[in-house]
Amino acid sequence: MDYRYTKDQVARGVLPDAQDSRRVCLVKKVTTLRPTYEVRLLTFLASEAGRKLVILVPRQFNPHPAFSRLAADFPKVIQVEKTL
Repeated sequence: MDYRYTKDQVARGVLPDAQDSRRVCLVKKVTTLRPTYEVRLLTFLASEAGRKLVILVPRQFNPHPAFSRLAADFPKVIQVEKTL
């Protein structure tokens, strides 16, 4: 069975690749990005802190429909930059 929590029911954590007072940055070298636990948790953390989640992806990136829905739910938080 795949648990989303540890045996003590503590949420797992993630660390961004970089962050400052305004942005939380995540670098993903993928052509299709799904709303994984990492992406969803960083979206929540950025939203709660009043920051922007900047996801750096390759130029040939195409979002998965589920990721597009997440980005549409948080338009002021999630920003995708095609730079790699």
